Amino acid sequence: MSPDQKAWAKTLFKKSVLKQAKWRRIRALLPPLAGKRCLDIGADNGVISLLLRELGGDWTSADLDPVAVRSIAELVGQPVHQISGRATPFADNAFDLVVIVDFLEHTPTDQAFVQDLKRILKPGGSLIVNVPHLKPHSLLNRLRHAIGLTDEKHGHVRPGYSRQGLADLLGPDFVGQAALTYSKTFSEAIDTALNFLYEVLQSKKDRVRQGSKGAVVTADDLASHRKELRLLSALYPLLWLVSKLDGLLFWSSGYKMIMRARLRPND
Repeated sequence: MSPDQKAWAKTLFKKSVLKQAKWRRIRALLPPLAGKRCLDIGADNGVISLLLRELGGDWTSADLDPVAVRSIAELVGQPVHQISGRATPFADNAFDLVVIVDFLEHTPTDQAFVQDLKRILKPGGSLIVNVPHLKPHSLLNRLRHAIGLTDEKHGHVRPGYSRQGLADLLGPDFVGQAALTYSKTFSEAIDTALNFLYEVLQSKKDRVRQGSKGAVVTADDLASHRKELRLLSALYPLLWLVSKLDGLLFWSSGYKMIMRARLRPND
């Protein structure tokens, strides 16, 4: 990816209310990175992978879908690995930190995958997991499904996790350190509208890249939608203001959840 395309990828990321909220939560939970071996999995088609590298540490990236793997490699270079939802190719005790972003909901074998995470993390190593928060009675989720933005279209094999469900998945080998939900109805409504418009634009050009994790935004997409990206940049201040209305929903939990846990040291 050229420097210009890389700049556009970061610009697009910065004009997404949801992606910015996600990045703030990930960054707030990161331990010190200097001298640490780190792995990011599923990190937003490469932009979060790039931002993590800019903070320090020795990073490796991985994802399920070959299109997403290519997109990550375009942004960060190597090493980037394609992995299954059951296991990884890494050595035992290879990493001090693993950051998983919007990945577990794509894996039918999430329990087996967590067992493999225990294997590749060093004792006492940190795990940060970002997943959809389970909201079975959400009217917004019903609207998403009605306009075609279904879990299946995005490659989800489950709609998300409750806080207790994610804690149970990590099991007795991990010690929970922090957990919170974020991105409430106003932010999610913005993201839903933008995703729907993106699907419409891509379908008109017959260019939707649908992989196992849904549509993937690539460098070619950035180059072909410069006009739309400039419009999004102009609208971003308004979208940001609308997202701040989430603060009025003090009784409501968010549609995304992030958790940090520590692998128990060996006895």
